[in-house]
Amino acid sequence: MTNQNTLRDRALAFRALHVPGRPLVLPNAWDAASARIVEDTGAAAVATTSAGVAWALGVPDGDLLGRERAVAAVARIAASVAVPVSADIESGFAEDPAGVADTVRAVLAAGAVGVNIEDALYGGEGVLRPVAEQAERIAAAREAADAEGVPLFVNARIDTFLRGAGGVDATLERAAAFRAAGADGIFVPGTVEPGTVKELADGIDAPLNVLVGPGAPPVAELAALGVARVSAGSSVALAAYAVVRRAARELLDTGTYGEQAGGLGYGELNSLLEQGS
Repeated sequence: MTNQNTLRDRALAFRALHVPGRPLVLPNAWDAASARIVEDTGAAAVATTSAGVAWALGVPDGDLLGRERAVAAVARIAASVAVPVSADIESGFAEDPAGVADTVRAVLAAGAVGVNIEDALYGGEGVLRPVAEQAERIAAAREAADAEGVPLFVNARIDTFLRGAGGVDATLERAAAFRAAGADGIFVPGTVEPGTVKELADGIDAPLNVLVGPGAPPVAELAALGVARVSAGSSVALAAYAVVRRAARELLDTGTYGEQAGGLGYGELNSLLEQGS
């Protein structure tokens, strides 16, 4: 288990990486091996993708993975790398703010120094949690981390664009409320349109995080718009699983092996994991 002094140092280092115009770039990981690969490529931090973690554990994404299994995955990832780790904890793996606080304490014990908390609702009335309710959950996360003496970076995810539940004005309203509740950063997936990103970066008094993938503007263009954090989300995991499907289909249909070309060397991956163990 990582001691509190080390956690504090990592948390402070992670905070310092969020600079508008010089964004932290996160190719999200979903297990220890992907985390070590990401770290080895030179990433300054590792962030988990909740979708990728869920899929790797045989569960669909969308608040269906339980806290215990999710936190265990975070612990394996944090133990495998030396850089700071941020955990995607979906809606907090809890029904109420007290439960979110429990999740945050568990994530800190697992070695993470950042969390993403989303405001999407799955299976309830409406597509987003009411602003006041979500603010209470963020405040609970903030208070739990502060009580542990760790400056956890709380990244409040706002799904207005992703869920078609509002535009810039609604997003800015939520962002202001979540900042007041203790969020350190604001994550707005679902839009990479330059004009919109610029409005968000200018209107949010916190580091702005956007979600990227094929078709999104290059990181340099997002940086010029004032973005402070760029996340790949589940897109790297989806690309990896696409290789599995292509390789399996080729092997079964034609008996050939072309899709397996370009893979990491057995010894290379083994060595990476030995270095991280």
